[in-house]
Amino acid sequence: MELITDILRRNATLYGPESAIVEREPASSRRREITWKEFDRLADKVAAALMDSGIRKGDTVAMFMMNCLEWLPVYLGILRSGAWAVPLNFRFKTDDFQRCAALAAVKAVFFGPEFVTRVAQARPGLKGITDHYVFVGSDDDLPEFAVTFETWIGSEAAPVALPLLSGRDMAALYFTSGTTGTPKGVMITHDNLRFACEVENWHHGQTHEDAFLCIPPLYHTGAKMHWFGHFLVGAPAVLLKGVRPEWILEAISEERISVAWLLVPWAHDILIAIENGSVELVNYRLDHWRLMHIGAQPVPASLIRKWRTIFPHHEYDTNYGLTEATGPGCVHLGLENYHKVGAIGIPGYSWECQIWDERRKSVDQGEAGELVVRGRGVMKGYFKNPAATDDNLVDGWLLTGDIARQDSDGFIWLVDRKKDVIISGGENIFPVEIENYLMEHEDIQDVGVIGVPDRRLGEIVAAVVSLKPERHVTEAELEVFCRMLPRYQRPRRFIFDEVPRNATGKIEKPRLRRKYAGSSPPSL
Repeated sequence: MELITDILRRNATLYGPESAIVEREPASSRRREITWKEFDRLADKVAAALMDSGIRKGDTVAMFMMNCLEWLPVYLGILRSGAWAVPLNFRFKTDDFQRCAALAAVKAVFFGPEFVTRVAQARPGLKGITDHYVFVGSDDDLPEFAVTFETWIGSEAAPVALPLLSGRDMAALYFTSGTTGTPKGVMITHDNLRFACEVENWHHGQTHEDAFLCIPPLYHTGAKMHWFGHFLVGAPAVLLKGVRPEWILEAISEERISVAWLLVPWAHDILIAIENGSVELVNYRLDHWRLMHIGAQPVPASLIRKWRTIFPHHEYDTNYGLTEATGPGCVHLGLENYHKVGAIGIPGYSWECQIWDERRKSVDQGEAGELVVRGRGVMKGYFKNPAATDDNLVDGWLLTGDIARQDSDGFIWLVDRKKDVIISGGENIFPVEIENYLMEHEDIQDVGVIGVPDRRLGEIVAAVVSLKPERHVTEAELEVFCRMLPRYQRPRRFIFDEVPRNATGKIEKPRLRRKYAGSSPPSL
């Protein structure tokens, strides 16, 4: 079976001189580009350098890098060498980086200039584990303990006998985002990755002419696996380093982007910028932009309805996924199902879905339960954690930890994270339902709902609200607005503050709970 490393070789043969990856850094007006032939050659050089350094099939190699032109060639080069790629969250602090790198026993680390201090501080804890530190950055910033990327790979790739790989072989180790606890290592095979290419291309029908705008971090399965659909057909991708609305629209205009995957906050920012006149659409060429899709977190239906009033020609899709399912696509709305906007959709290409109760039996249609999925994208298991693997994999079914309902048409509606459910006076309250309602308010930019301790009810609902620029709303006005909600769902506290989100757009609920749920407010 063709592996993704073979897809790169095929693209180099078919589309060698054509653009493969563009890096745009609008803050410095910097633009870099490589062709498919250069991409393939660079991956070969990375693989050869790793093997020359004694790294063998089954070893692990960490990537602690921001999005850059070298990111994907390094990733494919690691896979081509037979080693496991270990992309790490760029928000990891020194302790997080050291703990994950040590658990994975990484033999080498590729890191960027943003991480010099963290890597240097972690080195004593990796002594005897990690032998090679490869710096992907300017020679002027090179730390004394590392070698530059250019020096590491050399001017020419010496011929090497690449290891024989199969779809069952391990390809990558991804650490979960940690929004619900300590990150766990997710083992992904070559077959998982190849299947992700098929799923994404099947859902969005990318052709060789479809240019992809990639903004989210590549260490995460979401951004990379959406790129996979374009990769499969040799279509170009643009890595945009910056998320200002004008930068996004400039990239789409100048690079002739046809498919853009956005996170909810960025889509909101674009709409607000259009609304307040800070960007004017007449200044951009956007006629080739055919698809805007969103994933990684619940998507307010109000956002998409407003988007379609401004961009009525856009196709829209939302994709649900998780690291343990090799990224997005196990559930997807579908381009033809705009009438169901707000749902996460139906089972994706070659996926199965069910909703289970606490006894792991299917619930009746319309009842809430835990979403479980099964397909070729399901992980091999959690790295060195058989107990967690057994808890989350049951006869091939992956327990997602998300509460969902299925309507009479078969569409799945995400209710909330199992760990985020608020229990107030014996009632189960799902924060996402309240968040979606509050997002209908014209002055609210973002909202996160949590439970805070209450002596009488156990927990009460608190809403952390971020307002749009230059907007003013009182707590009393929001209380009136929420009277349309069932009484038990109405927030008892409103807190005006920024809503923290991680790099993939998910609300950092543990952070909100640490900040606001540490003390019990008076009972109401």
